[in-house]
Amino acid sequence: MKPEDRKKMTPAMLAAIGKVALEKFESITSKIRDDVATEADRHNHGLLAEIVALASNRVSVSENESSVDQGGNAWTERTSSSHFPHIRLHGGALEDDPLKMDI
Repeated sequence: MKPEDRKKMTPAMLAAIGKVALEKFESITSKIRDDVATEADRHNHGLLAEIVALASNRVSVSENESSVDQGGNAWTERTSSSHFPHIRLHGGALEDDPLKMDI
């Protein structure tokens, strides 16, 4: 997918992608429990599990930062208003310079 194509995605499209990914994750989880999963299923399960965890963490980071921005008391990894922790290091925050997506 090209970056310009990703910018064209609507909130409804992103929500549908998330819903389908969760449905697939649940389906593969069931196959693993029933001991009928293939090697590809197990690989895909690991990838989907990581995506779910990162997305959950990203939402949590966003909620904490929003709370702090509104004067609340929440833990945040930012050391200044211009600092964004790396997703690879911190698992959920956007990159140092987050992309501005028009969605």
